[in-house]
Amino acid sequence: MLGITGPVRGSGTGRPIMVVLDLLGRRSALRVLWELRGESLTFRALQEAAATNPALLNTRLKELRTAGLVEHTGRGYCLTGAGRDLLRAMQPLSEWAHEWGTCQR
Repeated sequence: MLGITGPVRGSGTGRPIMVVLDLLGRRSALRVLWELRGESLTFRALQEAAATNPALLNTRLKELRTAGLVEHTGRGYCLTGAGRDLLRAMQPLSEWAHEWGTCQR
């Protein structure tokens, strides 16, 4: 991931998978990515869609921008190519979780 290297919470290795899981495990990170899956959103629109507070959203946006997953354009925040690739890569996990959740009932 761009801009994020070295050890992260729960791992001293700094392996890319651990860095990604640490970043995505942070409060509201996945929600921000999810809300940006479509069109660009202004800060206020993203704050409302993600149901979060401005301080937390600023922190997550900074982290996601540093990681190269989100960018700011003249129209607002949007996913980068890497951000869209990440959401596509997570689709099989989403499908597995849906199936797993159905079996747990």
